[in-house]
Amino acid sequence: MATKPFASPDVSTMRQQNTGRLLLRTFRAYNARAIAALGARGYTGIGLTHTALLINLDLEGTRISTLAERAGMTRQAMGQLVDDLERQGYLARARDPSDRRAALVTLTDAGCRFFDDAHAVMIELEAEYASVLGADRLAALRDSLLALLEQDRRTNTATLAQSSP
Repeated sequence: MATKPFASPDVSTMRQQNTGRLLLRTFRAYNARAIAALGARGYTGIGLTHTALLINLDLEGTRISTLAERAGMTRQAMGQLVDDLERQGYLARARDPSDRRAALVTLTDAGCRFFDDAHAVMIELEAEYASVLGADRLAALRDSLLALLEQDRRTNTATLAQSSP
């Protein structure tokens, strides 16, 4: 017996206007446009998956475990991204001075040039978004997103505190 699909006319509209889905689609569109712009500048080996690493990398270096935690992925998956960008010459590993057993992922000279170009692309995209929304609405959007992230941080902190013995 075939199951009847949930076909309320409102479901399709709800799915299209779901805030989480809109945020995800906007995030992906932003990244895709940034990667295309970087590709036009000669950075052809950078893909969407690399953004999980690059947006979480501290300029002074970051441990793979920290990168993985920030990106919400496994250390193994993050390690593969580091390996790939290391092969391309954008990243290097160096001993962590605070823990000689650990390695810090750092930018090479080529990685620093990439970051400079990526920053320029980000400014271009922000300017385009401001031309669509207006500077005030873009600032309000940014403030709203920060408020949601802060609420999420508080909720997660409270949840962790409640589950601790």
